[in-house]
Amino acid sequence: MRPVQLVGAATIAGLIAFPLTAQSQGVPGGAARGAEAGGEAAGPPGAIVGGVVGGVAGGIAGVLGADQYPRFREYVVREHRSAYSIGEPVTVGMMLPPRRVTLYVIPRQFGVAPRYRYAVVNGEAVIVDPATRKIVQIID
Repeated sequence: MRPVQLVGAATIAGLIAFPLTAQSQGVPGGAARGAEAGGEAAGPPGAIVGGVVGGVAGGIAGVLGADQYPRFREYVVREHRSAYSIGEPVTVGMMLPPRRVTLYVIPRQFGVAPRYRYAVVNGEAVIVDPATRKIVQIID
């Protein structure tokens, strides 16, 4: 494979990895998942591009780093917040209804931008953009 083709393949691998990394949580998770997907699609160059694209996407899309998940889940359980149930699976991008779902402040200790809130939906903690009421992250 010529160098130009190799770079093209790596770029395509990164773009293929992008949707996967958008669901990754935080920069570390995005980079790891992007590198994995890119590596599978185009080998080492794909892993490099996928890692970079994934890290950027994870930093934008994810607001809570994967390393914080266990502590955040424990916090949510301790708080005993009201939960909301819906008849469909919870997904990133889903818009929550304005009246029935209560959004709660996320403590600073988790390093999440103050503009975000969390809720408990279908038994899962989710990070929400209160301006749009869209779920931006699911804490699994």
